[in-house]
Amino acid sequence: MVTDLVSLAIIALIAVICPIICKLIPNKAVPETVLLLAAGALAGPHLLNIVHVTDATSLLSDLGLAFLFLLAGYEISPKSLTGAEGKRGAVTWFVTFAIAFLVVVAWPSFSVFSVDGMAVAIALTTTALGTLLPILQERGLMGTRIGTEILAYGTWGELLPVLAMTLLLSTRAKWETMLILLAFIAIALIAATVPKQAERLGGWLYRFVVENANTNSQMLVRTVNLLLIGLTAISALFDLDIVLGAFAAGFIMRYLIPDGNPTLEMKHSAMAYGFFIPLFFVMSGAKIDVTAIAANPELLVLFIALLLFVRALPIFVSLSFGKTSRDMTVPERLTVAFYCTTALPIIVAVTTVAVNAGAMDQGTASVLVAAGGITVFIMPLLASVTARSVNAHLGEALREIREQPRAVAHILAEHRRRERELHRQLKARLREAGLKHSDVFDLTERCPGGICPVPPEADDDGR
Repeated sequence: MVTDLVSLAIIALIAVICPIICKLIPNKAVPETVLLLAAGALAGPHLLNIVHVTDATSLLSDLGLAFLFLLAGYEISPKSLTGAEGKRGAVTWFVTFAIAFLVVVAWPSFSVFSVDGMAVAIALTTTALGTLLPILQERGLMGTRIGTEILAYGTWGELLPVLAMTLLLSTRAKWETMLILLAFIAIALIAATVPKQAERLGGWLYRFVVENANTNSQMLVRTVNLLLIGLTAISALFDLDIVLGAFAAGFIMRYLIPDGNPTLEMKHSAMAYGFFIPLFFVMSGAKIDVTAIAANPELLVLFIALLLFVRALPIFVSLSFGKTSRDMTVPERLTVAFYCTTALPIIVAVTTVAVNAGAMDQGTASVLVAAGGITVFIMPLLASVTARSVNAHLGEALREIREQPRAVAHILAEHRRRERELHRQLKARLREAGLKHSDVFDLTERCPGGICPVPPEADDDGR
C-alpha cells in the first residue's frame, strides 16, 4: 500500500510538472506525452526506481489506456468510416498491413507466423489517434481539411489494428476467437440498444438519469463509467484485449450522443487527462528498459524508418491519387502522412501481449515502445518543419544555396525572416479587420501543417 501510494504521488508530481516544462519549450516543440514517457523511464525501476510497477499501478494504467481509447472511439464519426476519405483510409490500411507482413517475412529477427512477428507487423500499421487528438486540437487542425484526412486514415489505423490484435495474436483456434468476438459484438450491440430504447420510451429510469446528470449523483458520468469498465471487464473475461472494450464503449457513446454533450465531454476529459491518461503514459515509460535501448539502438532507428516506409509512404501515395485529395499540396499530404505515422498505445498493447505469451523479451519490447514514443515527438515535428520549409519557398532557397554554398546560414535565416514578416503582415491585416488571430488559429503554432487558413492576398475585409 505504501509503495503504491508513493508511486502515485510521484506520478501525480510528474503529471503536474510535464505541462509546465512543455509550455516553456519554444513553439511547443515537444508534446507532453513525450515528456511523460521520458519521466516515467527515468523514474521507473530500470533507472531511479522510485515509481514501481505493481498490480495496483498496472490496473490504474490499464484504466488510463481504456479512457484513451474511449475518447478516441467517441471522436470517430460515421463519416470517418463510410465517407470517401474513410474508404480510402481502410483500403490504405490493408495495403500497409500487406507491406508490413512482407517486411517481417524478410526480417530474420522475427517470424511472421509467430506472436512476436505478427505483433511487429500490426505495430507497423498503427496510428495513435487517441494520442494525436490533443496535439491536433492544440494546433487547430480539428475541423480543417488536413484534420479530416488525418481522422479518416487515423480511425482505421487505430480500429483495424485492434481487431487484428484480437484475431491474430490470440493463442486460441481462429474459429473459437471468431465466435468469442461475435459474442462480444452482440453484447456491445445490446449495450448500445438498451439506452437508446430507454431514451425513446422516456421511462422513469431514463428521466432519473437525465435529471441527476449534474447533481451529486452524476448519473451520466457513472453510466458512461459503467459502460467503459463493463465492456473492458467483458473483454478481459473473454480473453480479448481491453482496448477492444474501450473502443467499443467510445463508439457506443457517439451512437447514443451523435451531436455531443459538452458537459459530459468536459467531465470525462477532466477525469481522463487529469489523472488516468498521464498515469498510463508514465507507467508505459516506467516499463521501458533504457539499458536495452542503449544496447540495441539499431533496432530503434530501423523500426522508426520502417514506420515511415510502411505507414507514411502508402498514405502519401493514397492522398496523391485519391479523387477528393489529389488537389492537396505536397506539404498538406506530407503533413497528413507524418501525423498518421504517430504510433504508441497499440505498440504498448501488442508488445505486452507478445511478452506475456513468452514470444518476445522485455528488452525488445522496450525498444519498440521507445520507438513509438519517439514518433509522438518526431512525426508532428517533421510535419511542421516540412510544411514551414515549403511555405518559406524552399525551392528558391535551394537554388540560392547552390549558387552560394558558403552562405547557407545566411540564406536560411533570410527565408525564415521573410516567413515571419509574412505572418506579421497577415496578423496586422486581421487586426485591421477587427479579428483576433486566435479566431482563425494561431498563425505561428496552429496553422494546419504550417499553411495559414487566411491567404496573404486576403482583401481589406479579411476575407
